[in-house]
Amino acid sequence: MCGIAGFAVEGGFQEELAIKEARAMAAALRHRGPDDSGLWIDSQVGIALAHQRLSVLDLSKAGSQPMFSVSGRYVISFNGEIYNHEQIRQELKGNNIKWRGTSDTESLLAGIETWGLARTLEKIVGMYAFSLWDEKKRELSLVRDRMGEKPLYYGLNNGRFFFGSELKAFRAHSQFKGEINRDSLALYMRHNCVPAPYSIYLGINKLMPGTYITVPLGGLSRTDDINPVHYWSLESVASNQQRNVFEGSQEEALVELERLLNETIRGQSLADVPLGAFLSGGIDSSLVVALMQANSSKPIKTFTVGFEEEGYNEASHARAVASHLETDHTELYVTPKECRAVIPRLPELYDEPFADSSQIPTSLISKLASSQVTVALSGDGGDEIFGGYNRYIWTRNIWNKVKWFPRIMKSFAAFGLKSASYQTWDRLYGLVDFAIPSRHKITQAGLKVHKLSEVITASNPDLFYRELVSHWKSPSDVVLNAREPKTILTSVIGGIPEKSIEQRMMLIDGLSYLPDDILVKVDRASMGESLETRIPLLDHRIVEFAWNLPLDMKINNGTGKWVLRKLLGKYLKEGLFERPKMGFGIPLGNWLRGPLRDWGEDLLSRRRLSEEGFFEVNAIRNTWNQHLKGQSGLEYRLWDVLVYQAWHQANKD
Repeated sequence: MCGIAGFAVEGGFQEELAIKEARAMAAALRHRGPDDSGLWIDSQVGIALAHQRLSVLDLSKAGSQPMFSVSGRYVISFNGEIYNHEQIRQELKGNNIKWRGTSDTESLLAGIETWGLARTLEKIVGMYAFSLWDEKKRELSLVRDRMGEKPLYYGLNNGRFFFGSELKAFRAHSQFKGEINRDSLALYMRHNCVPAPYSIYLGINKLMPGTYITVPLGGLSRTDDINPVHYWSLESVASNQQRNVFEGSQEEALVELERLLNETIRGQSLADVPLGAFLSGGIDSSLVVALMQANSSKPIKTFTVGFEEEGYNEASHARAVASHLETDHTELYVTPKECRAVIPRLPELYDEPFADSSQIPTSLISKLASSQVTVALSGDGGDEIFGGYNRYIWTRNIWNKVKWFPRIMKSFAAFGLKSASYQTWDRLYGLVDFAIPSRHKITQAGLKVHKLSEVITASNPDLFYRELVSHWKSPSDVVLNAREPKTILTSVIGGIPEKSIEQRMMLIDGLSYLPDDILVKVDRASMGESLETRIPLLDHRIVEFAWNLPLDMKINNGTGKWVLRKLLGKYLKEGLFERPKMGFGIPLGNWLRGPLRDWGEDLLSRRRLSEEGFFEVNAIRNTWNQHLKGQSGLEYRLWDVLVYQAWHQANKD
C-alpha cells in the first residue's frame, strides 16, 4: 500500500521549484508509505509524479517507485496490490521480458506495455489506484479499482492539474487554492460523507470505482470534457447477472463460494511482511478468519478492540471465535477516554469531512494491528454484497404493508410512532425481547422506530430508502447557498425491477455507501497507522458470483447473508456467531451531553457559526439544544456538523 500524488502544468515548469512542491505533496502522504519515497519529473513537458511506499511485496529497491517500464515508454506511481500478478507474469512468459524484481507493480507495467491499458485492466485482480504517464502519447491516465477500495482525487485548480490519494497532498502544494464546494457540503450532511464523484473542494473530483480517465497534457484547460471510462461496472454486473441466475443447488452454491473465497484469501495472504486479520466475531470477519486459518500451517494473528460500555462491546464474541479457531489472538480493551482521544486526530486522518462515528473504533483496531503486522484482512463488504443489513428486510416488509395506504393514514401512523419517546419504545421492546429468536433480535429499538416514523410517508420504495439512510432530510435548507447535486440516491437505478426492493437497496449501497463511507473509513483509519487492509469479500469475482445467486440464497426467511452463514457453519458452531447485529458503534449521544459537551459548544457557538457562514445558525442551534435536553436520535446529525467544523478549523487557509 502506498500514497501517490502529482501535478501537471501546460508548457513545463521550473525544475527545482517543481521538485520542492512534489516532495511536499509526497511528505503529506508519508503515513501511507513510510518505507521509501520517490519522484519523477519531466520539467520540459510539465509533469511530476510523487510516491510514498509501504513495502509489502519485493522489499528491495527493485520495487521502488515511480517505476519505468522496460522500454521507458511508461512511468507509473501505484497504490495497492495486484493479487494475481504472478499469473500475469506467466501469461507474459513468451515475451522474453527481463524482470528486474518481483513486485506486482513491475508485472502491471509489463502487462500494460504488452497488451495496452484497457486489456490489462480486464486481466488484473486487486485493489489499486494509480497514475500512468505515457511518454509516447504525452498522456496521463488515472485508474481506480473496480469496487473503490483505494482512493484517487483529481482536478484542475489554479492553472495546475492535481491528482493524488488524499486531498492533504493537494493542500501541501503552495499553489493549490481550496475553495469549499457548498453543494458537496449539502451532500455530506445527507450522507455523513462526500459521495463520489464530488469532493469538498470546487473543481476537484473523485475518480469513480471501476473507471479510468486519460488526460492529454495539451488539453489540461479542457478537463471538464474528460469523461471517465468504465472498464467494469457494478450496475452492469447486477443487471447482467440478474438475467443469468445461478441454477445450481444450494449445496453447489456453497461449494463454489468456498472455492472462490479460498482462492481469493490465498491470493490476498501473499506478503513479504507480517500479516493478520481484524476479528469482530460477526459473520463476515469470522468467515474470513476461518478460511485464513484453514489455509495456514500456523496460527494467524487476529485483533479485536473491546469497549467498557455495555451494548458496544463484541470482544467476548471475537475471543470465543478465536479460541475455537485457535488463532494467535490479541485483544485490547479501551476506556471511553482513550476512544475520545482519537477525536482530535480526525481532521488529520480524514482529508475531507467524514462523519461515520465508527471511524473511532476502526482507528483504534488499526493502531492495535499495526503494532504487530503490516497487512490485515478485513470482513467488510459482506452486508452490501450478500444482503446482510436488517434495513433491507425491514424496508421490503414495511413497504409491502403500507404501500396501499392513503397518504393521510401513513401520516397518522408516523405521528403515532413518534409520539412515544425512544426510551418508551426501548422499554416496550424489552418486554417482548425474550420471545424473539436470537437472529431476529435488534438493538436500539427506539431509534429504529423513530427512523420508521420519518420514512413511512414515502411514495415509492426508492424514496423510502433514501429517507431511511439520510442524516439531514433537507440538507440544502441547512447549508447556506447550497443546491444538493444529483447522486446515486437520487438517480434512476436500471436493470433491477422496482419490486425487487432488497436488490435495489443492495445495489445502491454497493455503488455509494460502500465505496464512499465504509471503504473510506477503513482506508484512512488503517493508512493513518501505515497498515495495509485487504478485503476478500470485495474481490470482483466474488461480487459477480454473489449477484448471480438467486435472492433466497442471500436473504432467506428473513435472514440476511444466508449463504455466508451456511458456509461459516462448516467451521464454527452456530451459537458462536448467531446473535443480533451490533455494528461498530460508540455511545455518541451520551458523550455529546457529557465529556464532549464543551468541545461541541465551542464548535457550534452562535458566534462561530455566524462568522463562518456555512450553516443556517438557528437550525443547528435548535438541534443542539434539543439534544442537550435529552431528545434521542439527533447525535448523528450533530456529529456531521461537529466533524465539519473541526475539519474546517484544521484546514482553513
